[in-house]
Amino acid sequence: MSSSDGEAAGERATSAELLWGLRDRPARKPRPALTVERIARAAIALADAEGMGAVSMQQVASKLDVTKMALYRHVSSKAELVAVMIETAVGEPPDLAGSSGDWRAKLEEWAAGMRSTWQRHPWLPVATVGQRAMGPREIGWTECAVGALAGTGLDGAERMDAVFLLSGHIRNTQSAGTAGTQPWTSERRLSPIITELMRRHGDRFPELVAAADSTGDAPHDNGWEFGLRRILDGIAVLIAERSG
Repeated sequence: MSSSDGEAAGERATSAELLWGLRDRPARKPRPALTVERIARAAIALADAEGMGAVSMQQVASKLDVTKMALYRHVSSKAELVAVMIETAVGEPPDLAGSSGDWRAKLEEWAAGMRSTWQRHPWLPVATVGQRAMGPREIGWTECAVGALAGTGLDGAERMDAVFLLSGHIRNTQSAGTAGTQPWTSERRLSPIITELMRRHGDRFPELVAAADSTGDAPHDNGWEFGLRRILDGIAVLIAERSG
């Protein structure tokens, strides 16, 4: 028997086994159903790893091994994709109503929770600017912070302004967009290039150089702890005035 005859016989035997149920085709592993949450989590993973610039409908579709048109059946646009990313990434707000602490302890817990979320997802400060649709989880974070100030004597506008101030502080200390707005790093150190330029210009910046040299053991957190304490101290003064 020639080799070609042998190959043909082998193919016939294989076909017969399949037809007569002696050999099953390996079943394809079923794909998980495509849902808005799966799409959002795939986009979040992409943004966490590579930044928001890497997020596109095509890239998310590739990550999920589906066509771009399949995504459009669930999210109608890039803006809608970003909206569900934000709502998924922020998670549920803390339950401050069940906390036994006073308003300050509650706001400290709230701020720490939001800061932690933004540290896990560093694209959030960039994505959460401008007029846009907001979901119940994201709004819930603001609701529980405003609620933490209930019963303090502050009126509605003051409570909202206080939360706005705290949110701005979190954004300013976490956002990559603020990098480079000061001549020092988050460790309060002047870069070698800036230091050399200051030396060339003599005594033009004596206070800045002296301040940078004397930072000592101050926390390297881009002003997070200092700013949070000062904001809460200011709110405390206002609350004391109202109660007096």
